[in-house]
Amino acid sequence: MDGDLLSELLAPLRLRGVFHSRWTARAPWGVAGERESCALLHYVREGCCVVELPGADPVRLGAGELAVFPHGAAHRLADAPGRAVVPLESVLPGREPGSARTVSIDGPGPLTTMLCGGLHYSAAAAAPLYRALPQVLVLDRAAVASEPLLGDLLGRLAGGDAGAAGERGAGAAGEWGDGGPGVEIVALRAFELAFVLALRAALANLARDEPVLRALRHPAVGAALLAVQTRFAEPWTVERLAAEAGMSRSAFAAAFRALIGEAPMRHLTARRMQEAARLLAETSLPHSAIALRVGFHSTVGFHLAFKQWHGFTPGEYRRGAEV
Repeated sequence: MDGDLLSELLAPLRLRGVFHSRWTARAPWGVAGERESCALLHYVREGCCVVELPGADPVRLGAGELAVFPHGAAHRLADAPGRAVVPLESVLPGREPGSARTVSIDGPGPLTTMLCGGLHYSAAAAAPLYRALPQVLVLDRAAVASEPLLGDLLGRLAGGDAGAAGERGAGAAGEWGDGGPGVEIVALRAFELAFVLALRAALANLARDEPVLRALRHPAVGAALLAVQTRFAEPWTVERLAAEAGMSRSAFAAAFRALIGEAPMRHLTARRMQEAARLLAETSLPHSAIALRVGFHSTVGFHLAFKQWHGFTPGEYRRGAEV
């Protein structure tokens, strides 16, 4: 894949706010976070921790490793599997975008230091393919190292060299919480870059295991996905998308469903409805103009399709977005 599709997927997700925190925790410890309306990342600078999601095996993160939650999935974070946990809200209440905190948990056991971030973006800008990304992407040291800028950036955001963590601990808060000029926008853009680089590394290193990531790299299906992402207003059919991919209709439909988890035309409809919702929320374009922009030549047909998909008429959706 030449990177165009990833760029198209991420360009609308430009972050509008980030909350970040540095953690120093000595075992035993554990926190449980509810689902959040943002992307999340956890980067271990020193020591290790365990990530647990409902219905999934625990995942161990060691020093220099990163976990990314594209959709802010609920999960538990602890020094060991099955550890008793406290609600994240009791440790970090509020977590308003644009702010930063430090967390220190005392205990008799080994030390773990981490960087955690909540990256807020407009849900209306998230393309269907982005929403199909797995709940968590785990990048080991080798995967992080495959994007040299990523490791360096995470290390700096986390507070410098991992080897100095034990000496500096929570005292590093002064370096990133001093309220200096431009600190909020610098943090926002730094985390935005880290997020993009992490997804690039995930594409390169996890594609064999994750169907959606394999779809992004698939030379044929990827071409069709790029067409749906950028040219959704065209009069596509399964046959036309198959031709775009350079495959037979049946082979394309089977490969698409296997990788994306839904039929090509349903994915196209999802992309059109996502863009329509964005235009209704972010612009004052009339419904007839929005209908044309997303591939409908009949305003009535657009109204019916939008209500069937979202459960609201375009007018109701726009009024709700204005509240």
